[in-house]
Amino acid sequence: MKARIALSFLALALTALFVGNLYWGAVHIPADAVTRILLGGEAERPSWGFILWENRLPQTITAILSGAGLSVAGLMLQTAFRNPLAGPSILGIDSGANLGVAIVMLLLGGSLTAGHVSLGGFLLVIVAAMLGAWAVMAVLIAFSRVLRSNTLLLITGVMIGYLTSSAISLLNYGASEEGVRSFMVWGLGSFANVTVDRLLPFCLSMGIGLLLALLLVKPLNALLLGESYAANLGINVSRTRTLLLFTTGLLTATSTAFCGPIAFVGLAVPHLARLLLTSSDHRALLPATALAGACLTLFCNLISTLPSDTLIPINVITPILGAPVVIGVLLRMRNSQAL
Repeated sequence: MKARIALSFLALALTALFVGNLYWGAVHIPADAVTRILLGGEAERPSWGFILWENRLPQTITAILSGAGLSVAGLMLQTAFRNPLAGPSILGIDSGANLGVAIVMLLLGGSLTAGHVSLGGFLLVIVAAMLGAWAVMAVLIAFSRVLRSNTLLLITGVMIGYLTSSAISLLNYGASEEGVRSFMVWGLGSFANVTVDRLLPFCLSMGIGLLLALLLVKPLNALLLGESYAANLGINVSRTRTLLLFTTGLLTATSTAFCGPIAFVGLAVPHLARLLLTSSDHRALLPATALAGACLTLFCNLISTLPSDTLIPINVITPILGAPVVIGVLLRMRNSQAL
């Protein structure tokens, strides 16, 4: 009953924030004009219709899917590794995406030419980020078949993150000023990067990742009691871990490639969902985490449009909201250990 109430509350909050993101933005559009445009009517100014359909709606959908995907990825990792501080960034998957983009922007100058074929712009950034994230994920899957300990696999991910960060730092030294600036802007994160023509592949990729996560609900519940117990229930632990890494990599790689690295969402939101449900049953916890993540990113996107002359980067807002949650988790861990 409590789970149903919590899910209903999150669904209502998501609906309100969805509407708020459509009606509120950096450019003021009267509420009656927004309603008329959404109902298929003519806009008083052509620019209003363009802003609503080409900017606000894709940006809102992107925020929902990114928040849900990163949050679900964080929940799966925290369950699988039985570590409340595990998240998509811990395994180095987003670091791989960062390295791919850094190679493009800092080393190649934003374009790649092979014979008569030339690739550049945002498409090359997406391809590079996806390849970087998938490369790290492939390494992790390979290590997962050798390392039976989740702790050792987690440490391996942290080490991969350090290696990619060092490589990015080296690339910064020899890069042009324009390249460094472009990479820094991309690293601040933005849901506005996904335009109408990029929305379909983004939605398909995130949708497949979220569907795979739903199929992992039963194995995740079994893993709560330990790998030995899960194996006794007939769960193939090795295959489950590989599928979990694949799903986490797909969600993280897609979000990072299209929107840039979004900090703290995957780490903090699962804890907020647990507090709201006071339950670890993934049949309710996973949907609640997805809804809570979508609500958080929509709220952050709404805050980012408060100034009328500029936009606040998403990665400036998410740590402000996420860091207190992580600190609270650390304090609770300390108190439980003291007991």
